[in-house]
Amino acid sequence: MQAAYDVVVVGGGHNGLVAATYLARAGRRVLLLEQRASLGGAIASEEIRPGFRAPTGAALCGLLRREIIDDLDLIRHGLAFIPFDPATVVLGGGGKPLRLWRDPRRAQFEIASSSPADAAAYPRFLGLMTEIAKVVDPLLSSIPLSVEEPSIADGWFLLGRALRLRRLGREMMYETLRMPPMSLHDYLGEWFEDERLKAGLSADALFGMFRGPWSPGTAFGLIHHFLAEANGGMWAFIRGGSSTLPQALEAAAREAGVAIRTSAEVRRILSPDGRATGVELASGETISARAVVSTADPKRTFLRLADPLVLGAEFQLRVRNYHSEGVVSKVNIALNAVPRMPALGDGVVAAHVQVAPSQEYIERAYDDAKHGGVSASPVLDVTVPTAVDLSLAPAGKHILSVLVQYTPYHLRKGTWEDERGPLGERVLDQLQAFIPNVRSDLAGLEVLTPLDLETRFGLTGGHIFHGEMTLDQQFVLRPVPGWGRYRTPIPGLYLAGSGAHPGGGITGAPGHNGARAVLEDWPFLVRSS
Repeated sequence: MQAAYDVVVVGGGHNGLVAATYLARAGRRVLLLEQRASLGGAIASEEIRPGFRAPTGAALCGLLRREIIDDLDLIRHGLAFIPFDPATVVLGGGGKPLRLWRDPRRAQFEIASSSPADAAAYPRFLGLMTEIAKVVDPLLSSIPLSVEEPSIADGWFLLGRALRLRRLGREMMYETLRMPPMSLHDYLGEWFEDERLKAGLSADALFGMFRGPWSPGTAFGLIHHFLAEANGGMWAFIRGGSSTLPQALEAAAREAGVAIRTSAEVRRILSPDGRATGVELASGETISARAVVSTADPKRTFLRLADPLVLGAEFQLRVRNYHSEGVVSKVNIALNAVPRMPALGDGVVAAHVQVAPSQEYIERAYDDAKHGGVSASPVLDVTVPTAVDLSLAPAGKHILSVLVQYTPYHLRKGTWEDERGPLGERVLDQLQAFIPNVRSDLAGLEVLTPLDLETRFGLTGGHIFHGEMTLDQQFVLRPVPGWGRYRTPIPGLYLAGSGAHPGGGITGAPGHNGARAVLEDWPFLVRSS
């Protein structure tokens, strides 16, 4: 009997939409299933108060692959970006700001007011980070090489990366090799002395990770942040709110012929003969397919949806040991007035502010979390979407969107039901110090804990990246050693979400690469179905 579809894609987030569209454009009959009533997953703009649309998931976009934007014609489908400047304002002790402008010379002038040595080092640091990111960038849009049976193409690809690295010069090549396993504290300490500058760069590298700046391997996170520039883009807001991206992707998917069903929760992946043959919905309906692409996180895919008898005990143990405890909460704030930021000057509203005065401050916040508590003084990454996009709130009113770190999914004492309210108050208290009207003009407050992120968006453990972005869970090791090429122990089942290479963030790369893996295997899938 012919399968109802060639491919069923589980999950309607951006990676699911990307994978489904590429497969449909290759002539496959594709059905995309999303358990929520709307598409986009954690890339969402939702009304937190009448007239106020806040990013309940990701607020900024900088890593979406340029080839995906072009291939799927997303600009024609309504996608547009709004840049902002300065790129970041880091608040130091006493609220003293450090503006990191997009123009390196302007940022250099700002840094020089507190440290001429840092100002001299800053352009060299940016140049090195950008060059390293350019070496890494092509890896993101490719299927990781086969460790067991590398192909000739794998060899040529690695040779190209090695030659690119060599062209950086001897000194920069060694710097590239020594940096990833280092801690942010040690690495940035070799470059800079201003605590605000080191803290701001550390916060960028650490958000979403259950690590602190003294933790080994955290310097690797700097590369991820600088990939935006390496790919020819920059960190920016999405015009009309974050949901504009999934709306553009949906338009491209439907144009390609993808069938889409929302409010369709997948209960299990069918594999009666040891290979994936379709899915069963929570309603009891079964849908047959030659292949199943899951963009759910690895633990949800392999420990809840897939047949454990087919996967085997050793593989399941490795998935259970996959590090995916969330450490970030989201607080959205509706304001009845312009947020006043006296430290920046009268009437000045920065679109992106970090409350992270020093690396020691970040490490102490991490200390609280690693012992099972919510940070007494968490690190805050504050965006003001309405500083550049007035369509998201009523006239004269604004939205603050705050990523809060460190707030562990597993609490040693109490529950998140008990901690949700106090966390919101704690964030307001911190913001009050540099936005004095945040309480007096408060119109609404939404607090999404790691547990809420799990419940609302299906993120196991509330991890925004589907798992830690550490060296031991990257490239061919993501999600587990031996299964880092989108294939799984169940033939016909593919993993193409953020839990696969190259990991989390709004890149679309896992969906793009996962679709390529399916198409590479298509002759086998047709013969075995």
